[in-house]
Amino acid sequence: MKLLLIICMSSSAIFAQLDPIDAFLAEKMSEHNIPGLQFSIVKNQKIVKSGSFGIANIEDGIPVDQDTVFAINSMTKAFTGVALMQLVEQRKLDLNATISAFVPNLPPSWQTVTIKELAAHTSGLPDVLEYLGPIFRLKSPKGETATWELVQTLPIEFKQNTEFKYNQTNYILLGKVITKLTGIPFTEAIIQYQLKPAQLERTIEAGFLHYDGVIRHSARGYIYYLTQELTHIYEHFPPSYRAAAGMSSTATELAQWLIALIQNKFLSKESVETLWSPQILTNGQPKGFGGMFNGYAIGWPIVQDGDTKFVAPIGGARSAMMYDPQEDIGVVILTNLQGARPEKFMRPIMEMVKRQP
Repeated sequence: MKLLLIICMSSSAIFAQLDPIDAFLAEKMSEHNIPGLQFSIVKNQKIVKSGSFGIANIEDGIPVDQDTVFAINSMTKAFTGVALMQLVEQRKLDLNATISAFVPNLPPSWQTVTIKELAAHTSGLPDVLEYLGPIFRLKSPKGETATWELVQTLPIEFKQNTEFKYNQTNYILLGKVITKLTGIPFTEAIIQYQLKPAQLERTIEAGFLHYDGVIRHSARGYIYYLTQELTHIYEHFPPSYRAAAGMSSTATELAQWLIALIQNKFLSKESVETLWSPQILTNGQPKGFGGMFNGYAIGWPIVQDGDTKFVAPIGGARSAMMYDPQEDIGVVILTNLQGARPEKFMRPIMEMVKRQP
């Protein structure tokens, strides 16, 4: 595999010697044995650099290019967050409203959970998925409907807003809210009110199929976790889970979407500030995934480092976006290796961009 990466990147080696960002990404690909990678960089509300390395499909030797589509997994939640704030601006939704106002027949212990608690993963609801390392599966082997019925019989895991626990049940419910209030399926709402205005043609074409369908010119997914050798990764997101994950896109189109967001084409400046404000627990503190991700807002993980705040959607341990609102610098990195965790090596790139004239 390392030999394959060396061969894949040899064509860009001369350019990498001249460009520190390319050289840095090539080094990280070699270090983590990442088959294919695509990136885009935003500065001052413009895309200033994009590129691609490696192989999208190892079996057929197909290289990554700028039109290659990658699965973005839970980065989809950032789009869900924007959709929620659009409904808030339209005065169709209050973030402090309870889920029972929109979704009927939920268990009594679920009914007082608020929209914001769902969006920030502080609801305490049981998860529809169970995890084995980076691998997940539905809690019921009988499928989507049986899993939804089962999870509603499980106990609440903690009192509302006293803890943070990442949970796909939250976003299944938010997808139902968006569908109800827009009058169209969640996926159509995202296409109509975000993808089309930002002209994300490849993202629209790819849709929300993830690995459940055939997507033209898309990267295959790989993982080392199962056998310590490179194998395929397959993840199934049923239709009702689309608000949690399932989108595919390119790095350049995600950068276009970020620019549209910060230019207030989807939301007002005030709504974007709310979108990126981390939820505060009853103990007065924010909480997130841990490490540098020490907060979670409305579909957006937050990195708070002193006076510096980054917003950073991540997905599937393979794809990520990080944006610094103060410096107006953003980086999008998509890979086809689950476990690559590009969010861990984005900040050095942002520093390099910051130093550039």
